[in-house]
Amino acid sequence: MSQEQPLPPRTARTKAGQPPKNKPSRKPRRAGKIIFSIFALIIVALGSYAGYLYVKAQENLNQIADSEASSAPVDQLARSKPIGMLVLGLDNRKATGSMNTDVMMVAALNPKTKTVTVVSIPRDSDLNLEGYKTQKANAFYARFLSIARNSEHLEGDDARRYASEQMKRMMSKFFDISLDYTAVVDFQGFVDVVDALGGVTVDVDQDMRYWDKADGTDINLKKGVQKLNGEDALGFVRYRKSRNGETKASSDFERNARQDQVLGAIVDKLKSFGSIAKFGKVMDAVGDNMKTDIPENQLNNMIRTYFGISRQNVRFIALTGQWKSPYVHLDQDRLDEAIRALQEEMRPEGRTAEAPATEQSPDAP
Repeated sequence: MSQEQPLPPRTARTKAGQPPKNKPSRKPRRAGKIIFSIFALIIVALGSYAGYLYVKAQENLNQIADSEASSAPVDQLARSKPIGMLVLGLDNRKATGSMNTDVMMVAALNPKTKTVTVVSIPRDSDLNLEGYKTQKANAFYARFLSIARNSEHLEGDDARRYASEQMKRMMSKFFDISLDYTAVVDFQGFVDVVDALGGVTVDVDQDMRYWDKADGTDINLKKGVQKLNGEDALGFVRYRKSRNGETKASSDFERNARQDQVLGAIVDKLKSFGSIAKFGKVMDAVGDNMKTDIPENQLNNMIRTYFGISRQNVRFIALTGQWKSPYVHLDQDRLDEAIRALQEEMRPEGRTAEAPATEQSPDAP
């Protein structure tokens, strides 16, 4: 048998400069196979990552959700009805032993319009609410915990549930709306979420300098637009005054405006494509630091309904008032405006088209 002749080189040409007859080029076919293989690998990778994110989310939802809460009925899920929530930022640092809720927000979420209204409450507010003791608003959660332990003989998660339920009832009465759930996030959770997102960009409205060796606080910020890590973002939100007059003091109202600005920046980061890769870290941060009475199936539904919401669809309203030591006495007109906005968001049809989508402080970017 004669030995087969080797194929001519791919660059071989006839005298006329044409490819040899009956030897069609194989480049397009091979290139097509390579491209298809790359896309196949991308699809497999994305599918695996999506599965990872789902498992990661479920692990943390199991940790966040209240295991004692019954599943939400289908007609009460976030996709079909507005949801009212109380969100509390808890200062539970071991160094101080404090359990004050220095961040207090009431949120109403509407699935039809995919909009949210968030009302922030100054920590030193006198709520002036019938049936409740006169004290700063941020001290009620700690008071309810004390009652749970000393009068109701509850401990651990049971005491926490009692305090959260009492806060929810009180704020429902104060704002004249039905609040469905309470979420309590400690300050470390705030720090971890911001760090997991790679920081947030905000407009620091003034120089801020404060330190406290007792709890490790070290706030040292300069005025201007800048990217803050978790610790600095917490300092930006919490700053009240300097120790030696080095930087000017800050009011409850200014702190609330900063809370709204940072929350808006977090919403923007969560919405960006670049943050998808950080979703697992964000879920870990939330899972480690948040407790809520939301049932697991409702948490899942809320994430599916509102994940990716735009900052332009979140309306921030910060309550204002006059400081008369030791309380902030809230402005009634501003409070009435906030109540109307929350009630409007809680209607099945949602807010009217004329309602402003956002309300930000003058210094917000």
